[in-house]
Amino acid sequence: MKYIVALAFVLIIGSLASAFFYLMRDQGRSNRTVRALAMRVGFSIALFLLLLLAHKLGYIQPTGIRQ
Repeated sequence: MKYIVALAFVLIIGSLASAFFYLMRDQGRSNRTVRALAMRVGFSIALFLLLLLAHKLGYIQPTGIRQ
């Protein structure tokens, strides 16, 4: 499960970086920046739903606050 979450974070950061690249390269004249940011939002929502499902199925357990 750790590897799946790490991969999702890499995809989210990669999509954000590509949006920045397209923003700088195209100077806002194309829709590639918007598509890259939409993919980032999609990856973030997918990660959130995956974490909810993993918790529901028992793959991950809450640990609470440790002192």
